[in-house]
Amino acid sequence: MNHIITISREFGSGGRELGKRLADELGIPCYDHEIIEMIAKENGFDARYVANVSEKSIEAAYPLTIGHRFAMPPLQIMDQPIRVAAAQRQIIENFAKQSSCVIVGRSADVILEEMHPLNLFVYADLESRIQRCIERAPEGENLSRNELLRMIRQIDKQRTQYHQMYSDMKWGAKEAYHLCINTSGKEIKKLIPALAQFARAWFGEEE
Repeated sequence: MNHIITISREFGSGGRELGKRLADELGIPCYDHEIIEMIAKENGFDARYVANVSEKSIEAAYPLTIGHRFAMPPLQIMDQPIRVAAAQRQIIENFAKQSSCVIVGRSADVILEEMHPLNLFVYADLESRIQRCIERAPEGENLSRNELLRMIRQIDKQRTQYHQMYSDMKWGAKEAYHLCINTSGKEIKKLIPALAQFARAWFGEEE
């Protein structure tokens, strides 16, 4: 049986880095941007568009003025976000069936519930998240601390909404995960050996 690890994460907490490093330590693939690239290629979408809607609820993927001030948006407006969500779910399921792997984000913990994945949630205090965003900002991006704070809160809100499409369990609630990892002020690579040992023990690979 494949061993599946899902990584849910607050924006700026380092969850993506943690997932990639953990997968490398365990010798299994990690899927993150690969999911976006496959959706874009298979559906003829721009990868930037897919990235923009891939962790938003269907409602959040189109303008709120359409969703709330009028009845239902035209089907053609709804069509693309729905196709992205459906394709994303199918790709996540296919990856999990193919081999053991780590999947970052995209409510994989709920989508793959029947495969009994090890579900991790990565979080950090706001100061650590802002600092991580500053350190990893693309060249030429110079957002202020207030702008970074707004971005962090907005993206976390979108992830919460996306998760609600699949589960009644609140995104980030400790009851929904097997291990919650606080990366505040920590160098993520130093956490990996212990996390890998935990994962192996969880899947019964160690006594």
